[in-house]
Amino acid sequence: MGGAMAKHLLAAGFAVTVYARTPAKAESLIAAGASLADSPAAVAAASDVVFTMVGNPGNVRAVVLDPTIGALAGLRPGGVLVDCTSSSPSLAREIAAAASAAGCYAVNAPVSGATSAPATGRWPSSPAAGEEAVVAWLAPLFAHLGTATHMGAPGSGHSSKIANQIAVAGAVVGLGESVAFANAAGLDAPLFLDAVSKSAAGSRVMDIFGDRVLRREFGYGGSVRYIVKDLGMALEVGDGQEETNVLPGAALYRQMFTAMVANGDGDLSLQGLITVVERLNGIGK
Repeated sequence: MGGAMAKHLLAAGFAVTVYARTPAKAESLIAAGASLADSPAAVAAASDVVFTMVGNPGNVRAVVLDPTIGALAGLRPGGVLVDCTSSSPSLAREIAAAASAAGCYAVNAPVSGATSAPATGRWPSSPAAGEEAVVAWLAPLFAHLGTATHMGAPGSGHSSKIANQIAVAGAVVGLGESVAFANAAGLDAPLFLDAVSKSAAGSRVMDIFGDRVLRREFGYGGSVRYIVKDLGMALEVGDGQEETNVLPGAALYRQMFTAMVANGDGDLSLQGLITVVERLNGIGK
């Protein structure tokens, strides 16, 4: 995802410096005109704005806050950190405070909106958080990546993404169970989905994932491990402003997606959840 985003910024004429933990993954960016740095701090030293896109909050902490090689260690006063990872709201607030102390700014803008985003580097929506004027100042960059909506104070971008994931997870579970039931009942599943998509059961999730479920195209999209991570953050207790999160639906959805991982399907995308429902009902994989 980060590589695809960088390609868009290069194509738009911006000077781009990149760091990759596996340098070979940056070869296409170097060929397109990017410079390669040997640490996040070195990227920041050469940049006014630093985007981070990594796997989880632990990665974010290491890439941004490491006192020696982290991006903040190399960022000049007035520079801006933009974390596009689906990460922890409390960590975003910690980073914003550390950036402010260094005379810099921090925005959290986790990518959201479509399973095509990892491949295309463009997001239909991104809930951005931090100082509103800074988010507005980033508009020339966001214009080449997707739509950013300012959600409020630091951390609210990640909270918005987590809330989004709860809604998506529930809809995907409902879609998988409904198609599994329709198949077991002997219905024409494509005809069924076409009919109910025009009723209250219809949703953006059904539009995006329905055909993939029917065609059993489970590999298209991001790994299901990411929604397991995001739902886990929804259930965490003691995240500053969110002291208790009693979310029985999110807990159940996380268990079902975790079952995909346990079944050896962790690299598949969300629509593969139907395989869990089928296994529970003895239908097989």
